[in-house]
Amino acid sequence: MTARRWIAATGLTIALVASVLAAVTIGSASVPLGDVVASILSHLGASVTPPDLLHDAIVWELRLPRVITAASVGAGLAISGAIMQSIIRNQLADPYLLGLSSGASLGAVSVLLLGVGLALPIAAFAGALLALVGTLALARAGGSATPARTVLAGVAVSSLAGALTSFVIFWTAQGDSYRDVLNWLLGSLAGARWPAVVISGIALIVVGIPLLFTGRLLDGFAFGDTTAAGLGISVQNSRWLLLGATALLTGAMVSVSGAIGFIGLVVPHAILLIIGPGNRALLPLSALAGGIFLVWADTLARTAFDPRELPVGIVTALIGAPVFAVLLLRRRRVA
Repeated sequence: MTARRWIAATGLTIALVASVLAAVTIGSASVPLGDVVASILSHLGASVTPPDLLHDAIVWELRLPRVITAASVGAGLAISGAIMQSIIRNQLADPYLLGLSSGASLGAVSVLLLGVGLALPIAAFAGALLALVGTLALARAGGSATPARTVLAGVAVSSLAGALTSFVIFWTAQGDSYRDVLNWLLGSLAGARWPAVVISGIALIVVGIPLLFTGRLLDGFAFGDTTAAGLGISVQNSRWLLLGATALLTGAMVSVSGAIGFIGLVVPHAILLIIGPGNRALLPLSALAGGIFLVWADTLARTAFDPRELPVGIVTALIGAPVFAVLLLRRRRVA
């Protein structure tokens, strides 16, 4: 990477760590930064004096797992968005293009309303995988699964899963269950605890980090399949491997957070505008920026109207839509 990109990476890394620590201090009960650091270090086994029990519980049991989950989910969705845009060669692509969000929503709603005997994250992840299988099967039916056919198949599967989700809600939801369903469908980290950190963290480590090293491969797709094949890339195998890994990463993130929009769409565009083309730098920088963005979006969601809390998906949409419009206008002027 160039010096400019190394500076950007260093700055974003420091900003992410600072954002996580600062976000934990913010809430209806303010917690001093020193108590946050002492709580973390004491639980990690360091010989420091822990804060009082109340502050320790707020930090370790409530805010820290939520903030870490937000950082992991933001990073995962940003990586997935950048990869989808490169593979499909469409800058309007996002992590949910293959129907993953709608499939996960159907799985989650089935748990919330139908009493399906699965934990909600497991059901949401299973729904996302079923949607992926349906999309790929439909794309391959009657011909080769080109990017255009895959996108159209994803739209069809997403519409079907969305219709089934709406039917389940219409037929079953009553009373306060509407609020639970709405919070999940709009994206929420309100219930994120350490199990959510484990799920999102393992997905990011096992799937997300290896994807960060596929930048050179993705650059080969930039000028089409023929050029990529001429560079020695096994086009079909590479495409399906990347799509499958992206789907796994997205499904894991959606399973703990609901469908949070605009991160995978806006963040790669913003980073691309700053550093220029090249996936080797775009992927890690997008991951860092995505984590920062969702940490602060979630902090705003839980504090702006305290004691009421907004689903974080509303905040990301309110911020992401106008930012995306500005980015499109700036790129058009540059072009």
